[in-house]
Formats: sequence, structure tokens, C-alpha cells
Amino acid sequence: MNTTSVSLLDALKSFADAQVSQRGCCTGSEYVRELIRKDQDRQHLRGLLLAGAESAPTAPVDGDYFESLRASIGDI
Repeated sequence: MNTTSVSLLDALKSFADAQVSQRGCCTGSEYVRELIRKDQDRQHLRGLLLAGAESAPTAPVDGDYFESLRASIGDI
């Protein structure tokens, strides 16, 4: 595991320390890792949403579609 040092203003350090206490994190490092993981998840989800928005339109979904879907799930 690599180590990175981060300098924080007093107000940010106080906020981070309070978050560590409130969230039950053990250390400030764990809090920062959690924030980075959440940011990675957000970026991944955004990419999926953009890819979906840019994809070709599909056929409309209607009641018959859901009926056949329910029937196929019932067969499992």
C-alpha cells in the first residue's frame, strides 16, 4: 500500500475528524479511502448512464412485455 500525505486547513481537518467520529471510521485514512471509493462508484455509474443515454433506442415496453417477463421468471 502506498502512502500519500494531504495538507488540510484547520476547518477541513476538524470536519474530517468529526466525520471519522460520526461514521465510526477508525482513522482519517479510512475516511479518505471511503470518499475515493464513493467517487469511483459515482464516476462508474455516470459512465453507465451516459452510455445508456447514447445507445440506440429500444422497442417500447408495454404491459405485454411485463406479462411475458413475469411468466418467464415464474418458469425458473
